[in-house]
Amino acid sequence: MPKSFFPPQRTLMGPGPSDVSPRVLAALARPTIGHLDPAFIDLMDEIKVLLQYAFQTKNALTLPVSAPGSAGMEAVFANLLQAGDKVIVCQNGVFGGRMKENVERCGATAIMVQDDWGKPVDPDKLEEALRANPDALAVAFVHAETSTGVRSDAKALSALAHRYDCLAIVDAVTSLAGIELCVDDWGIDAVYSGTQKCLSCVPGLSPVSFSDRAVACIRKRRQRVQSWFLDMNLIMDYWGGDAKRSYHHTAPVNALYALHESLLMVQEEGLAAAWARHALHHKAFAVGIEALGLGFVVDASARLPQLNAVTVPTGINEAAVRAELLQAWNLEIGSGLGALAGKVWRIGLMGHTASQTNVLKCLTALGSTLQSMAAAVDTDAAVAAAKKIYQA
Repeated sequence: MPKSFFPPQRTLMGPGPSDVSPRVLAALARPTIGHLDPAFIDLMDEIKVLLQYAFQTKNALTLPVSAPGSAGMEAVFANLLQAGDKVIVCQNGVFGGRMKENVERCGATAIMVQDDWGKPVDPDKLEEALRANPDALAVAFVHAETSTGVRSDAKALSALAHRYDCLAIVDAVTSLAGIELCVDDWGIDAVYSGTQKCLSCVPGLSPVSFSDRAVACIRKRRQRVQSWFLDMNLIMDYWGGDAKRSYHHTAPVNALYALHESLLMVQEEGLAAAWARHALHHKAFAVGIEALGLGFVVDASARLPQLNAVTVPTGINEAAVRAELLQAWNLEIGSGLGALAGKVWRIGLMGHTASQTNVLKCLTALGSTLQSMAAAVDTDAAVAAAKKIYQA
């Protein structure tokens, strides 16, 4: 006979979801009200303002899509692209490949700019593709590639797109609230993210934002958006109606309570402080990992603080390490994807997870587990190196 489910208490240090604050979990348990209730409409307005702060934008069309980050990605491409359009897609990991898939499913053509996994997108390669394709509508790239832990220069890439009269489409799923992201100042036209990464909210919502230029592109479409649910022409009237809101779908009311609370926490901390916190804990973690004798896929100059691709030592079964960490330490880390499967662990320091306690726990647990598997690592040295950063 099935019984109520009570999950184990884990420390989530994989590529997402991240640990959720008790404040956010408590918000989920508040009484459910109707999605057209005047009180809920007020909450929607606050969420929009808080998201504008997190994205650093004044875009009127800024809202959470009622589905995970993958749906936010699809919403952006489905609304902006039509059959016959051409998009330059920069790929340096798994999620650039998903952009390509979305472009093609819209009936558009993807012109690929490829870079090695673990390397940032090369602006020179992008400019070469832009020169060769003057009819391109948009440039699409991943700001923070979750499969490798590399950061690309979103400001420079967006400026290049505009120089060639293209829209700039940006995947900010892992970057939002973890590293600097300035949608307006950088000229980003369409951006999507997820709630389960550096916002440390529950999974299931995808913040998106569209510039006035992108909205104009949506408004003048020749064809209807192929997805009714994700059609911004319809959703605008629910999330952005100045007078009576038009019913579109039953919003995930309690999940939006949670998002509101997590965004309040971002505002209270301040974005600059949040970016600095992620950087500090990454610095301590990185010196600890190096003291263990391990390394990173990504060069320090382009490394994400919130997502670390750590190389697996020769002769070690990476899956066995992850299983032992989960069973013995209640600690979750992630496996590699695609070309990096079996070669790296993806270790997250995102949002509420990014703390001194978790950094030291992860170094201790990983070092101890590797030692038990006869790897030549020094756990004490790793912990001491990390502590030195915190004591500086």
